Amino acid sequence: MVPDVSTGSDTRGLVAYLFGPGRRDEHTDAHIVAAWDMAGAPDPGRDPEATYTSLAKRLDHHVDLRARELSGTKPARHVWHCPVRTAPGDRYLTDTEWADVARRVVAATGIAPEGDDKGCRWIAVRHADDHIHLLATTVRADGRRPRTHRDGQRAQRECRKIEAEFGLRRLKSGDLTAPRTLTGAERSKAQRQGRQTASREWLREQAYTVAAAVRTETEYFTVLESLGIRVKPRIGPETGDVIGYSLAAPDDTNADNAPIWYGGSKLAPDLSINRLRERLAAQGVAERPRETAGPAEVWRRAESAVRTARTRLDSDDSPAAQGHLDAFGDTLHNLALATKGPIRSELHAAATAFDRARRSAIRADHQAATALRQAAKDLVNTSSKPGGIAIALVFAALHLARAAAKWHEQRGHEQQAAAAAQASAFLQAGYERASAPVLADLARHSPAPKVAERCAEVVREALPTDADRILSDTAWPALATTLAKAETAGHNPRRLLTELGAVRELDTAKFPAQVLVWRVTTQPNKRQAAAAIRSTSPGTGQVSTTSTAISGVASSQAAQEEQRRRRSR
Repeated sequence: MVPDVSTGSDTRGLVAYLFGPGRRDEHTDAHIVAAWDMAGAPDPGRDPEATYTSLAKRLDHHVDLRARELSGTKPARHVWHCPVRTAPGDRYLTDTEWADVARRVVAATGIAPEGDDKGCRWIAVRHADDHIHLLATTVRADGRRPRTHRDGQRAQRECRKIEAEFGLRRLKSGDLTAPRTLTGAERSKAQRQGRQTASREWLREQAYTVAAAVRTETEYFTVLESLGIRVKPRIGPETGDVIGYSLAAPDDTNADNAPIWYGGSKLAPDLSINRLRERLAAQGVAERPRETAGPAEVWRRAESAVRTARTRLDSDDSPAAQGHLDAFGDTLHNLALATKGPIRSELHAAATAFDRARRSAIRADHQAATALRQAAKDLVNTSSKPGGIAIALVFAALHLARAAAKWHEQRGHEQQAAAAAQASAFLQAGYERASAPVLADLARHSPAPKVAERCAEVVREALPTDADRILSDTAWPALATTLAKAETAGHNPRRLLTELGAVRELDTAKFPAQVLVWRVTTQPNKRQAAAAIRSTSPGTGQVSTTSTAISGVASSQAAQEEQRRRRSR
């Protein structure tokens, strides 16, 4: 059951909408199911003599009295509005049940506390099977304003109790870190235009993707504009500094053909200018040369940083752990940018899902996750995919997403835990699609029987506790090949397995041989010459490269959406 509190200033306009046909004739049998006084509330849905104006005047009675006291000035935003909707799949409530819901919600939010005969005037209108609209005028009979502080949270808590008592689907409690839900108008507009996502959702995805890839605030706005997104900074009147910003999607205009703007914090709490500045690199970084390694080393660093972040989640250092989760969100977006091939869609879906899991009421310590964030940003400009090392990173990301779900669950972050679990499901699908042919190819090139037996003996000596499970794993032939290749690359297999086994226990691994395949894969080739290190300055060239990478993903998504639209015609 979902309540959605908002305020306005036009009582009659809202009354007319609630009893009218709706924007798409979706309103049927509109009528009042509960009110401050059922006998005194005219019902345009049941009484032919009642009018929208007569009902609005009765609701506004105390507002008008208060206005006369204030020399004819009505209190600002005195109209309180709260739709309450059951979840998809729930049974339809009767009018009597909805009346009970209405009375409990207005009491819980402070509009009309139980037993308070001086409360605000309110009505509950039902014009569909699955929801009601609560409308109130926020001036009490004694002339005071109601105490509605945190009314949205109080409505949520009461709805959780109602769900349990009415046998409805139990929704997850929020913590004020979720982005704003789409309005009915936004959904309708997207539907009319044949789009899978509304402008607000699309802008949020693009903003997260760009913020993950760039290093400075200036670059953030530059790349957004290069993608065709309109940017409107808000300038402080005294300092002349940017104190906020708004974005508008291309071709998204209102009736006057003006752009429809969304403030950064309205897209998501952590897309506000202040939250962005907390995690973006300092401006001075753009002027300093930065050493870059070859693609393989970049992917290795990212995989190592992700494994370190997973270890951090096992600690009780909540701010640092939250910082790593936020940086991991950037990693997923950049992993989707850097990965070529069919699994890009799964990685992008995982990144979008995890955007909800990267925020909680715990304030993140971004400094604690500097290594992971740096490794994530280095992924954006890698020139090629280094084979199995990319799969190793996806594998590590999968396990970090699962650990994130558990971490949130332990702290009662229900929405975040669900989002992390959803992200891990997408990562699992992407990993299976990418790893299956690679593991099969390694198994086909398994070493000679004598070499394979020697590898098995090495496993028994280095990892005696887990040896039987490793050797019976279906991925053992692939691991034998990987160990033989590692020996050719200059590693001592026994020492290597001992070191990798100490990185993290294998007891909980369902497929320990697969785990070791990817851990061994990430080890550098000792016999090859060290990759040449070149210095670059991430200025205009990097902006162009970043923009190109993000544009590639955006174009791919647009093509997929166009295909879906054509199939639906």
